[in-house]
Amino acid sequence: MNSIIKTEKLVKIFQTEEVETIALNGVDIEVKEGEFVAIMGPSGCGKSTLLNILGLLDNLTEGQYVLAGEDVSKMKESERTRLRKGRIGFVFQSFNLIDELTVEENVDLQLKYLDVPKAERKERVLDILRRVNMSHRAKHYPQQLSGGQQQRVAIARAIVGHPKMILADEPTGNLDSKNGKEIMELLKELNQEGTTVVMVTHSNRDAAYALRTINMLDGAVVNELAI
Repeated sequence: MNSIIKTEKLVKIFQTEEVETIALNGVDIEVKEGEFVAIMGPSGCGKSTLLNILGLLDNLTEGQYVLAGEDVSKMKESERTRLRKGRIGFVFQSFNLIDELTVEENVDLQLKYLDVPKAERKERVLDILRRVNMSHRAKHYPQQLSGGQQQRVAIARAIVGHPKMILADEPTGNLDSKNGKEIMELLKELNQEGTTVVMVTHSNRDAAYALRTINMLDGAVVNELAI
């Protein structure tokens, strides 16, 4: 299997006028296409910072990051946007849905961003909402949904563009155990169909769905465990 993610000596430093904080300190990781990897560690260990860099939402300070064979370490923002577009789907703890848009419109927004023709968009949105058992809520607004339902819509939005990889940051963090389990089963199903999943979590229960766990402490990888 080819690597979809490979980092070498990755460093991220946040600077203010008074303080310099080393969030990542020499991180070396590799993720193969089709893997399901969990990144674990205590709060403040750098796992969400790492995920943001892997998703091209933030720049690294030093080191190298190769995504799907392309060195993104020194890419401009426009190049990173091009590479991210349609290739990476994001799922966040806070759902990040737009309150003024219906469920259908929230998911459709991703296809608009990908320049999918209007005729095709409608069909794909309804297909993906059926997939996550949310087609009956297509005309509802996010605030009319439970947390578990909102996260299903967020996953629908993440996967409607058929990305090669899903990056999930504490995807069950705001959910009860029943809804959390359903979301993890959905991510597992997507992975079994060939989508690479990289998930940040502090939950051992969620990490058990992954095939490999990367443990972090103080901005560095301390060990990796294959499950």
